[in-house]
Amino acid sequence: VLDTADRCPNTPAGMRVDANGCPIDADSDGVADSADRCPNTPSGEQVDAQGCPVATDSDGDGVVDSADRCPNSPRGATVDSEGCVIPQDTDGDGVDDSVDRCPGTPAGTQVDAVGCRILFQEQQTTLILEGVNFQTGRASLTQSARAILLTVAQSLIGNPAIRVEVAGHTDITGSRDTNMRLSQSRADAVRNFLIRNGVDAERLVARGYGPDEPVADNATTAGRAQNRRVELRRLN
Repeated sequence: VLDTADRCPNTPAGMRVDANGCPIDADSDGVADSADRCPNTPSGEQVDAQGCPVATDSDGDGVVDSADRCPNSPRGATVDSEGCVIPQDTDGDGVDDSVDRCPGTPAGTQVDAVGCRILFQEQQTTLILEGVNFQTGRASLTQSARAILLTVAQSLIGNPAIRVEVAGHTDITGSRDTNMRLSQSRADAVRNFLIRNGVDAERLVARGYGPDEPVADNATTAGRAQNRRVELRRLN
């Protein structure tokens, strides 16, 4: 190629050149064929100094882009050999960890679409908190009651639109005035526990009903036990 037409006047002797006097780069990767160890690199591929594809991993999942079928996997997600997210369900509730708002749900708990305990079934507005018990004549929650209420708190946090009333009830043992005060104190104790564990206070009200709303016969021991209860009443 004459110097007057040579765009690459310093090409080493013996190198194959094109009509402009420049080294031939058949795959257009920026590396001349004479130095290109990967002469058939696909167009647009990022290459190293030897013309071979650089092993890039755009989404940082450990699978190079050229083999990644899911190139936009979330950072930190566990992926398979093709770079696609492997579903994870740590607590075994049937809801993938990526959308599970209550990741520590106890085994066997019926959960909603976001992995939180279902508090209110369809059309249900009242839930008796089975197992939420107190020390006799007091408003102190037992340890087992606290464990149950933690799952309730999780569910309420996972479903932030729900507002509830915490309703306290007693049997007819003792005076009505005493039972009214006790039921209010117990409702307050449950509400305060839920607030301390992350539920917005504006979503909770507490009310004591004393012995006024029995669900069983106060003439029997079993009936009185059923009447000593705390309920959640959905307000919306």
